Amino acid sequence: MTFTRAPDDGAPTGAHRETHRCEPDRKPIPARGLVPERTRPLTGHSLLAGREVPGTRDAWYAVAAATGEPFGPPHWDASTEQVAEAARLAAADSRAFRALPPERRAAFLDACAEEIETLGDALLELAARESGLSLARLIGERGRTCGQLRLFADLVRSGTALGARIDTGPSGTDVRLRRVPLGPVAVFGASNFPLAFSVAGGDTASALAAGCPVVVKSHPAHPGTGEAVARAVTTAAARTCMPAGVFSLLVGRDHDVGLALVGDPRITAVGFTGSRAGGLALITASRSRPVPIPVHAEMSAVNPVIMLDGALARPEQAAAPYVASLTADAGQFCTNPGLLLLPAGPAGDAFLSAVAQAMKATEGQVMLTPDIARAYTEGVRRWEDVPGVREVARGTAGAGPYTPAPVVLECDAATYAAHEDLTGEVFGAAGLVVRWSGTDELLQLLEDLEGQLTATLHGTDADRSTALGLLPVLEERAGRVLWGGWPTGVEVCHAMVHGGPWPATSSPGATSVGTLAVERWLRPVCYQSFPDALLPSELRDDNPLRAPRQTGAGLIQGA
Repeated sequence: MTFTRAPDDGAPTGAHRETHRCEPDRKPIPARGLVPERTRPLTGHSLLAGREVPGTRDAWYAVAAATGEPFGPPHWDASTEQVAEAARLAAADSRAFRALPPERRAAFLDACAEEIETLGDALLELAARESGLSLARLIGERGRTCGQLRLFADLVRSGTALGARIDTGPSGTDVRLRRVPLGPVAVFGASNFPLAFSVAGGDTASALAAGCPVVVKSHPAHPGTGEAVARAVTTAAARTCMPAGVFSLLVGRDHDVGLALVGDPRITAVGFTGSRAGGLALITASRSRPVPIPVHAEMSAVNPVIMLDGALARPEQAAAPYVASLTADAGQFCTNPGLLLLPAGPAGDAFLSAVAQAMKATEGQVMLTPDIARAYTEGVRRWEDVPGVREVARGTAGAGPYTPAPVVLECDAATYAAHEDLTGEVFGAAGLVVRWSGTDELLQLLEDLEGQLTATLHGTDADRSTALGLLPVLEERAGRVLWGGWPTGVEVCHAMVHGGPWPATSSPGATSVGTLAVERWLRPVCYQSFPDALLPSELRDDNPLRAPRQTGAGLIQGA
């Protein structure tokens, strides 16, 4: 798989950004795109402020998810010195980047989307080989990636993220507030979303929108995809005349690269999506620094789905979408419905019979990595070994070595409450059904749950009273509460929350999807009794940016 700049006018590649002269008021260069070409293969190198820099450690290779076989160029982990250099370059250009007019920063985000799109099918084919995900899934994920980049570009242009406020205190003192960028942000790519939660995913897009340079530690499950996307971002930075340190990519298979990045004193915040063990390690590292920093980590969830009596009137219609949600893309979603709370009795039995029929028709799909496939098999076995757990149904394993069968298991509420092994996430197409008897037992199950990304209620108008009694607990346990539907499928929009209480995330007041995600990388600064000429543009009396501002009289748009 190779990518190179189309040689239409001699424009420089991202690898030679240091030779590309930009005038401060220069308009963005139109997109020309990257095209597949044999003359410039992927290198396996890190990208530091536009420069390709080979790592210094032992070589390793990407692995085809379907076969476990290595392929592509060798990759070398960045050295400790290169990690420090990426952070230094980000810090050196942090003030210049944050000082750019909103339109310049928005144009950069739009250009990132354009450059990713012009990578075309070559990017999708590479991502499919590395991740085992289907081309159809990756086409949708690319659309989501580019859509959220453009969404954040629109947010920057609107000025709403600035959070401008103007008021007077009780004594008549002039008080004005805006949000300012924290500084360089470290982003860790996710295994299950090689595009939308990785190099140019939501964490990167929101941090750049906030005015923070980004240093990405690419995920070893899809290093080639990460490098190709990083080149697109680097090219976009060159097109739009961004400061050189606005973006860097660090290659890293072992934990040393990530820990060194989080420990660098110039990094001001961290975005992470992955396992609980990985997130906790980064949190520990961040807290051991002389100056601790926030780590916004999305870690694990079982996303409970509560079936109320009214939802079981048509068991086949309820069972089919549950199985579809549970098994989509081998169940490798952080919002997968891993726990289903089902009433005991004949109606629940009929639902499980319909689930069993649907499950028997499923087939195992390629999982993201051989290690993830092995962890899935071990997790299912751990559930099965608990006394009182029985198998509802199992699909068939796929043809490949890393395509384990989907499965649904069942136990009663007392068994679930008594065995901690049942409460953790099994990442993949494994569902645990817990049968409850009476609203009090259901309520206790919910009270005992850890924090979750989502919680879903299924019922009818006849269940309204029960639902109202459950909602206060669900609001305490989850970042997104659904009525009907299924949690897999996260809308990228202004009102979305993809977050939740510990340990679903380390930041219960934040989201990693939707425009509210930008607030993770900003902090408020108050300006008291300042002369107008010294105030930031959005706080001056004439408001030249036309930013929305909150005043004592309410929100005033563009005034």
